[in-house]
Amino acid sequence: MAPSEEYHLSHFLTGKSEHTLALFNHFINSFSTMDNVEIVPLKSMIAIDNGHKRVAYITQLGKNFIHVVFPFKREYPDNLCFQKIAQVPGQQQFNHHFRMLNTNDVNDEVMGFMKLAYFEEALS
Repeated sequence: MAPSEEYHLSHFLTGKSEHTLALFNHFINSFSTMDNVEIVPLKSMIAIDNGHKRVAYITQLGKNFIHVVFPFKREYPDNLCFQKIAQVPGQQQFNHHFRMLNTNDVNDEVMGFMKLAYFEEALS
């Protein structure tokens, strides 16, 4: 990869509030409880990879929140954690949008979807 194409995690984290950094670290640590995860800085977001596929994307690190997208193969409308679910046009992919404002937002329901993204969706 040419140096101009390299992306670094520091580009996303530099200048962020302590609260946002704590949210980011808590989210990553929560994912890491399942197994090893790789954090992959991309051009405009941070991917979370399980070694086989990218299972979630941190699309925004705000002043007091992080925004995460989980791409699933079907819609999971019965939940209290996603603020939006949108199908990618022309694809069998449903992006589930999660906004984390506090570390306790990663509750049992969210952990269930994280496990679904990490294990079940990654198997196919």
